[in-house]
Amino acid sequence: MSAKKIQSAFFCQNCGTQSPKWLGKCPQCNEWNTFVEEILNKDSKIATAISSNNSSKPILIKDIDYTQEQRIITNDKELNRTLGGGIVPGSLILLGGDPGIGKSTLLLQFSLSSKRKKILYISGEESQKQIKMRAERINKDSEKCYILTETATQNIFLKIEEVKPDIVVIDSIQTLHTSYIDSSPGSISQIRECTAEILKYAKQTGIAIFLIGHINKDGAIAGPKVLEHMVDTVLQFEGDRNYTYRILRTIKNRFGSASEIGVYEMSQDGLREVNNPSEILISEREDAVSGVAIATTIEGARPLLIEIQSLVSSAVYGTPQRSSTGYNSKRMNMLLAVLEKRCGFRLAAKDVFLNITGGIKIDDTALDLAVVCSILSSNENIPLDTQICFAGEIGLSGEIRAVSRIENRIQEAEKMGYKQIIISKYNKCKYKSNKIEITKCKNIVEVFKLLF
Repeated sequence: MSAKKIQSAFFCQNCGTQSPKWLGKCPQCNEWNTFVEEILNKDSKIATAISSNNSSKPILIKDIDYTQEQRIITNDKELNRTLGGGIVPGSLILLGGDPGIGKSTLLLQFSLSSKRKKILYISGEESQKQIKMRAERINKDSEKCYILTETATQNIFLKIEEVKPDIVVIDSIQTLHTSYIDSSPGSISQIRECTAEILKYAKQTGIAIFLIGHINKDGAIAGPKVLEHMVDTVLQFEGDRNYTYRILRTIKNRFGSASEIGVYEMSQDGLREVNNPSEILISEREDAVSGVAIATTIEGARPLLIEIQSLVSSAVYGTPQRSSTGYNSKRMNMLLAVLEKRCGFRLAAKDVFLNITGGIKIDDTALDLAVVCSILSSNENIPLDTQICFAGEIGLSGEIRAVSRIENRIQEAEKMGYKQIIISKYNKCKYKSNKIEITKCKNIVEVFKLLF
């Protein structure tokens, strides 16, 4: 009797492309040295057999019975906002983030805070006693949260049938394995097959499922890129581990906006929701300091006020240094070139350091005006008025361009007690207020004359 031949295939660790032989360069994602060999003995009777009786039939779109899906509103307002208003039943949500950033704490805290919905928290990384220790640390207890330590998907589905929860949390997808594939847990084929099984189960039962995903050294979620295409929502939990603030950012959302953020503060007692991030992103100081400007930005539907700090000094070494934290360094170099060429400020021989406080990263072009004013303030060593904030994009000719949703930005500045906001002359703003003065300027030179 001949032994069963072991089947193997090569998979790209970046995008999941399958190949019968090893390739140096992936033909799909063009990455080098990403192919690894995996044992592949899939049970064709179980995995590929599709019953013709259960197959769905084509139906006219006007004949489909549609009722608005009732979202599950959680006690976590920041999570609700990020998901687009709550959890959609039957959805599959993937949460990624750096090690130790607080992914497990966020979802355990969410599971323990549930008052009405039954939640099953499945861990393949910690024992039940370890999870209990963490629950004690964040001072939460719940009669609706069940804990299960299991890594086999078939056993997980059986336990879900027993408990019948409304929401399932799985920590993490890289620890799961299915008996249909012989490769080890965490491999490309295991991650893809386990996610496919969980997705199918979520759609059939209507149970919302959260998956925690590890990330690789490049910051992308570990496993094939197809993983992010399979799930309904991808959330990224990010922040600097040296700071206490964390941002929950939506990367993809089939049921809402993909540009929302939630803000949390990490403490010894777990994560605290921050409902007004503008207060924490602007530092309190008694004395006016040069190089500090306040910018208004929009993240999703949420307007924020953030503090931009600059330091301009004479270059000690031959080549001037350009460094930025939380802001695009290429855009900063462009703004410095505009100040040099169009406005006549001699910054080519000076070191420029830029920092956005709070350890967050912002890509909004409306920060340009605040960045320029912050740099000029440090260069002239003249503090800006602490009651002024800015919203404007800088063009290559030195003009101030209009930015979107200017009314929301002005209202947030007014709410935070600012007396003046400088915007573009080309912004069509109908908002009027007695509490805040709206000043319109057409270029950087005009702003410079106004401020200095």
